[in-house]
Amino acid sequence: MSEKRAIVINEKDNVATLISDVKAGDIVIVRMGDSEDKVTVINDIKFGHKFAVKSITEGDEIIKYGEVIGRATAPITIGEHAHIQNIESLRGRGDL
Repeated sequence: MSEKRAIVINEKDNVATLISDVKAGDIVIVRMGDSEDKVTVINDIKFGHKFAVKSITEGDEIIKYGEVIGRATAPITIGEHAHIQNIESLRGRGDL
């Protein structure tokens, strides 16, 4: 298996962004600065998409690049795809 990687920009982030496609069960090396962690993903996830690197409960803020980008509409487990099925966007809506 080739090495899979993801990026976390800010230590406050609770999601990581993939830099390659992954399959359920793949172990992904999550890099933040000089440190690395390994997370087993639980879904097939495409390049550029996000997955949880911390447990997220329904209603929690989704933090990427140190900024709030959305709100969890359902619990998101570490390694789970974090996308429109479980995140409500808080940017560019015009109604908030």
